[in-house]
Amino acid sequence: MEPQNQSRDYARVEKAIRYIEAHYRDQPTLDRIAAETGLSPYHFQRLFTRWAGISPKQFVRYLTVEYAKTSLDRTEPVLDAALEAGLSGPSRLHDLFVDYEAVSPGEYKTMGAGLDFRYGFHDGPFGAFLLAATDRGICSLTFVGDTGEERDGRLAGLQTHWPGGNFIHDPDFTGDLAKQAFAPKTKSARDPVRVWLKGTNFQIQVWKALLSVPMGRLSSYGGIGRAMGKPRAARAIGSALADNPVAWLIPCHRVIRATGGFETDYRWGSARKRAMIGWEAAQDSLR
Repeated sequence: MEPQNQSRDYARVEKAIRYIEAHYRDQPTLDRIAAETGLSPYHFQRLFTRWAGISPKQFVRYLTVEYAKTSLDRTEPVLDAALEAGLSGPSRLHDLFVDYEAVSPGEYKTMGAGLDFRYGFHDGPFGAFLLAATDRGICSLTFVGDTGEERDGRLAGLQTHWPGGNFIHDPDFTGDLAKQAFAPKTKSARDPVRVWLKGTNFQIQVWKALLSVPMGRLSSYGGIGRAMGKPRAARAIGSALADNPVAWLIPCHRVIRATGGFETDYRWGSARKRAMIGWEAAQDSLR
């Protein structure tokens, strides 16, 4: 599917998820949910199945508390294994293909001075996004709205984060990285998507721990803390998740409350978080 079509489909799926969030206690019918998207039940079912690979009804099952609790239980041994491995190679523990390099202290101090940051706006399965990269790897992936004002604001925020950088609009260069970033993650994947991250030592530890949570699984703030050897750092972990510069690639959407609840202040919106969780669970079930 073309990225632009993916983004258009996602906009309708997000609207449906928002409606389900607000009315799930009423057990809305397929007809009612479809009406919210402006489509007939038949066309909505086809669109949703094309986007997620499963039916809307099956998708909703992945967003229940029972599913969440089961996933949390299954993830705990994975995090234990990562801890035993010193969290040195999480991308090799599972079918994730993100690899990363932290900014050196010297690079942190210069704030990107002398570096070229190539950027572009693209469409993907969870909406439009801004992607920026240096020759060291992807340094930013942030979701954006449809307005030019919001896109300008997102770019301005990126430039503020790297005040010494030279920013070059190069959608051809970033387009190849965008395709790689959202390519299906399979066990046969060999070439890593490289990311280059600027953060404190603690933030880097949190982001690294997130890579130990496999696609289709979930973890709690406490679970991430235990994997890091910092079981009481839940609040600080939450702050690090909010500062994650590369959405999706560093999968902060896979962290939920220990109770199995999906309520969240996720930076990119609760509907998008639910969409990511449900989509990954669906892809995992189809493998």
